[in-house]
Amino acid sequence: MEASHFLQSRRSFAATLAHSRHAHEHNKLRHCSIAAVLTRPAENINIATGKSRTIIIPADVVTGAEEKSRVYNDNLFDRMAINHLSQNVQAATGLKNNKSGFESLAEAATAASRNFNPAKQRELVIQALDSAFPKPIFSPLRAILPQSKFAREYFAIFTTIFFAWLVGPCEVRESELDGRKEKNVVYIKKCRFLEETNCVGMCINMCKMPSQSFIKSSLGTPVNMVPNFDDMSCEMIFGQDPPELSNDPALKQPCFKLCKVNQRHNTNDCSK
Repeated sequence: MEASHFLQSRRSFAATLAHSRHAHEHNKLRHCSIAAVLTRPAENINIATGKSRTIIIPADVVTGAEEKSRVYNDNLFDRMAINHLSQNVQAATGLKNNKSGFESLAEAATAASRNFNPAKQRELVIQALDSAFPKPIFSPLRAILPQSKFAREYFAIFTTIFFAWLVGPCEVRESELDGRKEKNVVYIKKCRFLEETNCVGMCINMCKMPSQSFIKSSLGTPVNMVPNFDDMSCEMIFGQDPPELSNDPALKQPCFKLCKVNQRHNTNDCSK
C-alpha cells in the first residue's frame, strides 16, 4: 500500500517537472523569436558605438564610410602644428574662434566655407599655408631636389612622417609613372580633416585644390590628390598633374547627407 502510494507520488512529481521544463523551453523560444525579429534587419542598419551605449543609425543617413570615429592622441608636436595652422587660417579669413586643437582647425575651415564662395575659400587657404609655411623654408629644398624619382619618393615619405597630424595615419605606396615603378603615393587610410568636417565641398576647396597648388608652387612637384568619398581615404600622387577643375571627378560628387555645413556640392557650385 505504501509502496503503491510512493510510486504514484513519483509519477506525479515527474509529470510536474516535465511540464515545468516544457513551459520554460517555450518561454525561452518565445523570447528568442522576439529578439530575432527585433535584430533581423541587420543588413539595413549601421551601428556606431559610443562609450556607454550602442546607437543604431539608419543606413541611408551615413556617409558610406566607417561610422565610429578614430580617437587621436596628439603629442606636443601635433598640437603645436594644429594650433599653428588653425591660427593662420583664422588670420587669413578674419573669423576667430575660441576652440583648441583639431576642433579649432575644423571650426576655422567650417566658418570659411560658410562665409566665402569656393574660389575665395581656395585663395584664403593658400594664403594661410603661405603664412604657416613660408616659401623660404622650401626654397633650399626645391633647389636641392629638382623633379626626379628620388624627390617624389622623398616628398611622399616626408608627408607620412610630418603631416599625419593633419590627415591621419598614412603610408607610402607604389605606382607606375612614365613606365616605371615609384614609391611616390601617400595613401591616407581615413582622412582626419574629411572625417571631422564631413563635407565634400570643404575637402575639395579647403584641402585638395589649395594643397595641390601650394605643393606645386613651393616644391616644384605636381601632386594629384584623389579622395575616395566612400571610405574617406585619399591618395596623394606626387609627380602626377591633377585634372582640370572642370574635369575633376571629385567635383562631381554630391555632399554627404550628414554634411555639417548643410550644403550640396557639385561641379557647378564648387568650380565658381
